[in-house]
Amino acid sequence: MTTFFDGKKSFADVKVSDDKIDTAGFLEASEALVKLFDLLGSSAFAVVQKDMTGNINKIRSKLLSDPMGAGTLQDLILSEAPTKTKTATQGLLWLSRGLEFTSRAMRETVNNPDRELTKTFTDAYTATLSQYHGMLIKPVFKLAMKACPYRKDFFEKLGSDQAKVAEELEKWLAALEKIVKNIMEFFASGNYAKGL
Repeated sequence: MTTFFDGKKSFADVKVSDDKIDTAGFLEASEALVKLFDLLGSSAFAVVQKDMTGNINKIRSKLLSDPMGAGTLQDLILSEAPTKTKTATQGLLWLSRGLEFTSRAMRETVNNPDRELTKTFTDAYTATLSQYHGMLIKPVFKLAMKACPYRKDFFEKLGSDQAKVAEELEKWLAALEKIVKNIMEFFASGNYAKGL
């Protein structure tokens, strides 16, 4: 029995050493996460996917142009900190915010088995991304949250063996939460998000 997580790079597989996160592995796991929105089955999530993919591409461009300076996410931020152009750092910040929203939505969903996804995703949006979005973007995201499928249908798409899905999801989610926390703490430690 396969699950959505089989054959995809998980955040649990991303190399983290001395609290530094491997950029290439992080990008692979992030690309796999973007595919999770396909399971939500609504074109309303296309804007979320497009935004995340655009930010992944900004980070990948930096990694390809400067493999040594961008080998870890922390090195990438530090390499752009003294420059005026912080394209990859900005991409990482917004991608991390998107990942924070996703991890929060999934954690709310896992921890509250009686709640539907429209509720858990809306609550997660309000707690994370909403504060950064203006009047034009908020309605688009709120529409997407209302377009979430029923919980039962979503979990069936994750895999038919629900015990295996629960196990894989928890492993994936715990690693995602840890990585997001690490990145956000690093941004805060040097005020690297200022002006982005």
